[in-house]
Formats: sequence, structure tokens, C-alpha cells
Amino acid sequence: MKKTVLALILTAALTPTSGASAQTSQKVSAGKANEYGLVYTLPSTAFDIYLEAELTEEHPGEFYNYARRHLGINDAITADTRSARFLSATIVPRGVADNNERWLAQFKNGTSAYITLTPDNIPLGINAEGSADANAVGIPAPRNAAPSPLETPAARQAVTQDMARSASASKRAELAAQRIFELRETRSDILSGQADNPPADGNAMKLVLDNLAAQEAALTAMFAGVTTTRTVVEKVSFAPDSTDATGIVIARLSAVDGIIGSDNLAGAPVTLDFTVVEEGRLPLTEKGEEKTFPKGGVAYRIPGRARVAVSYAGKTVVEGEYQVAQLGEVFGLNPALFTDKKEPYTVTFDTSTGAIVELAPMQQ
Repeated sequence: MKKTVLALILTAALTPTSGASAQTSQKVSAGKANEYGLVYTLPSTAFDIYLEAELTEEHPGEFYNYARRHLGINDAITADTRSARFLSATIVPRGVADNNERWLAQFKNGTSAYITLTPDNIPLGINAEGSADANAVGIPAPRNAAPSPLETPAARQAVTQDMARSASASKRAELAAQRIFELRETRSDILSGQADNPPADGNAMKLVLDNLAAQEAALTAMFAGVTTTRTVVEKVSFAPDSTDATGIVIARLSAVDGIIGSDNLAGAPVTLDFTVVEEGRLPLTEKGEEKTFPKGGVAYRIPGRARVAVSYAGKTVVEGEYQVAQLGEVFGLNPALFTDKKEPYTVTFDTSTGAIVELAPMQQ
């Protein structure tokens, strides 16, 4: 049994909101220049695992020591803290050109067959365009932390001249608390219709009330502290061979740095299990014998299947069964199918496995 080969690469945070970005393709026609032969490379299957985590930071306010005295806040933040929470994992199979599986499909002279290839020379289709994103899946997008109440324009308005001039933290805290109660009283007067200069209309009232609320939130944060939350998304790539792999640490989650490399022991491990479910088999004749590869045939993969599971903190986050090219066999289609004058065929391939997606007569 071959030793399992694993490729684990931790990359920078990603931003796409849907599956893998569209690939450009190239179209190569069989002709005299290439002696009616089309060269391509079959893929092996790798997996991109997108790991999503939520990072939370807490910071004490300037007046946290006075929160209970002036505002009755008993749970004010008193120290800087960071925490992390694992949210999700998304598994995306991807084809990687297998340089040990380079093939030449040979067609009859004078034919007009063509092949569509990815930039890595993996076939998308013959006599067809194909689509590298046919099985695209949604990928989570990172989200920046919203501005804290202390980072809003209203926070500057909330600081009075007396607060700014005072050199005493105790005095500034007292003035800030007084200002909070003044803002609440002003809001109450507006809502009850007792304000000396009420807003002209509903829109103006909303603007005034929103500004008062923002100022109060900023001043309150000076006592209670602020909490900010953001999400990060990192990609890890895993390339299996044809054997099981269990408990492989593919990344770690750190409260300080978020998702980090598997070799950095500063975080809790995120693990992956790869379990072979079924191996691909060559097609059989009516006598139950394996069919032989057609001369000059168009090679494709008959993939096997494997279960891939990602776990964190002893719980499975995501799992599923996927076709895997290297768990199967390589077989071929008769090239005459694609050059028949009466009914030429078209075929499209799965670029992550090299398997046939659709084989059908061309629409004339």
C-alpha cells in the first residue's frame, strides 16, 4: 500500500462569495499542424477547504472603574481579551494536472474535431466548450468588524469642552455620566413633544434621535467597553493519494491570530479524515472481461469515491462523499465517435476528476 501523500497549504484570507472563479479556456482543433492529434492531461483530484472563523475582541472603556458608580453597570469590560469561534468549513474538489497522465487523442485526417482545455491543459470537452464551474459551490466571505460606538462621528460630538479640558479621570467620568442623562432627557422631550425646538418633520426627528442615540452609545462605551466581531476565511489545500488518511491536522484556530498553519501549536487543531469508499473499475464486456483501451482513444477517468470530513473540537463540521480521480482507472472513447460524418458526438468532462459528464450526438 502506498504511503499517503498529503499537500497542505495555508493561504491568505479569501473574498469570493461563490464557487471557484471562472477559468479561461483554450480551444485546440485537430488539423495538419498537429497531425490531427490533440494532447491533454488528465487531472488528479485535490480538495480546497475553506475554513471560516469568528474573531471577537473586547476592550475596556476609559471610565470602566466608574461604570458601577455612575451608571450602575456591573459587567463592564475591565481588560483586553480576544476569543475565536469556529463557524464552518466548505469542501471544494479541484482538478490538478497529473503529469503522469498526458495523452494524445488521434483523429482521422481531414476531420474538424476540437478539444477545449483549461489553462492547466485539463480537458473540458471535445466538440464542446464545457464548463469548469459546473459544480461550483458557495464559499463564505470574510466580514470586517463594524465600527464601534467610539469610532463614529457622533463620538466626537459627545465629548464636551469641560470633559476635554479636565485633567481628572474621575471628573471626566462624572461629566460623561451627566451628559448621558442630558441626552436621555433631550430624547424624552422630543418624543413627548415638550422640546423647545422640535424637529420640523418625521425625517428630521429620525436624524436627531439617531444622533442622540449614537452619542449616548459612545459615552456609555467609555464606561462599559466595546466588543467588535469579524470573520475570517482561509483556504487549505489537501491532495490525497489512494489510501485512507485519518486525523490529519490541516490548520489550527488561535484566539489571537485566527486560522493559522498546522505546524503552529498556538491554536486548537482542525482535522481532516479521508476515507476510501469505492474504487473505480474498468468497464466489462458481455463475457465479464475488462474492455481494452481503443486505439488512439480519448482517455478519461473512471473515478472512485471517498468520504471527506473536517472536524474541530471533537465535532464533525462538514462531511461528504466525493469522486476522486486517483481512486479509479483510465479508459478511452473511440475517437471515431467525434468525427463520424453522419452523427458526430460531443463529450464534456468533469475537470476535478476527468470523468465523463455528458456524451451525446452533436446538435446539427
